[in-house]
Amino acid sequence: MRKRSFISTFMMLLVVAAIAIAGYVFFKDLDGPAINLEPASGRVSPNARLKITMSDPAGIRALVVGIRKNNVLNVIYDHHFDKYLPEQTVEVPLKEAQLRDGAFELEIRATDGSLAGFGQGNTRTRLMNMRCDTQPPRISLKTMPPNVRRGGSAVVRYTIDEEVSTSGVLVSGYFVPGYLQRDGSYLCFFPFPYTMTARDFKNSIDITATDLAGNVTRHRLNVMAYERTFKNDKIDLKDNFLQAVQSKLGHLAPGARDPLECYLYINNDVRSANVEMLRNLKSDTSAAMLWQGVFLRMPRSASRAGFADHRYFTYNGRQVGESYHLGFDLASVRNAEVPAANSGRIIFTGDQGIYGNLIVIDHGLGLMSLYSHLHEMRVKAGDLVNKGQIIGITGSTGLAFGDHLHFGILVGGVEVTPLEWIDPKWIKDNVTGRIGMD
Repeated sequence: MRKRSFISTFMMLLVVAAIAIAGYVFFKDLDGPAINLEPASGRVSPNARLKITMSDPAGIRALVVGIRKNNVLNVIYDHHFDKYLPEQTVEVPLKEAQLRDGAFELEIRATDGSLAGFGQGNTRTRLMNMRCDTQPPRISLKTMPPNVRRGGSAVVRYTIDEEVSTSGVLVSGYFVPGYLQRDGSYLCFFPFPYTMTARDFKNSIDITATDLAGNVTRHRLNVMAYERTFKNDKIDLKDNFLQAVQSKLGHLAPGARDPLECYLYINNDVRSANVEMLRNLKSDTSAAMLWQGVFLRMPRSASRAGFADHRYFTYNGRQVGESYHLGFDLASVRNAEVPAANSGRIIFTGDQGIYGNLIVIDHGLGLMSLYSHLHEMRVKAGDLVNKGQIIGITGSTGLAFGDHLHFGILVGGVEVTPLEWIDPKWIKDNVTGRIGMD
């Protein structure tokens, strides 16, 4: 009798345990997947693509997307995933929904891969109020760009009739952003690259804006562009110079088989990587103008090389390479003090290939100045500096073999001639006077 009672109790415990396990399996996860939608602005164009990201530890089983209008749901996407991955991202085109201007409700239903609901999984439904916008933004120019010379800078001021995600100037497809100002207008400084002719430049400048729905406006910007002549130099590379380069900077070209290959790798590949790094700094800029007035030149200094000097390198009578010198080389006494050319924020300090010890100052609106080959740097990234404040000491670090300062100006990540920015008349006529910031 006691044995039968024990067996009955044991069986009952097994049943309870089975029920508990089943309950845990089926009900441990009662939440549906997390859903993230891009764009998050609530505005879309008829040709937009919705980027939907879902995540759930149990994996993503299915996704249904529909457009609800007048209490009618039009399903535009219905998919069951073969693999229940913990995160899934899909792009859903709205083109087939045939949307028109006006409000609608977007319904997203995502189901996870859990055993909840007797194996059907948990479903989360998100309903979002959206608006279809088919009208592109309208751009109104407030100031036309000034006359601009090859290798120089220009500025345009404009307004837009609605909120936008991006706006700015396209220079032969290269985007330079504009920045919203307190008065509601936008300012955009953009470069005339030294590599472009005046004819090519003025035929490739567009002003553009993209609204929150993804509608794009783009039209030609009339610019008066002029040529500027740059210096050409022929430099014969000597063995003792090449050996000095390899001895000093050989770590930048560890695979070089000889001094010439070392120098050419540094002058080409390392230089290109350094230029790309500088170009990427353009996003780390203030939307406000941090500078004022003319930019300072290092005092008591003599020019040793100019902007966009085109250098052709020969070795044993044959041309082996070329490069452009994108700044001013200014020489003074050894270990001369280097002042900040204008007020701004330090956004980079460090050893950077051909530039050696390098400091970059952001002056706002994508305008930056650089100081390289320094022996000593007296600031760090994040510091705010005033015009004339001593930021470093000249030296010969990087691809330099004499104490001097390499001073450069960047607009939208592209190096332009510093000559304009140290000229008070040019600044008044082409920048501050033109955009009403005297």
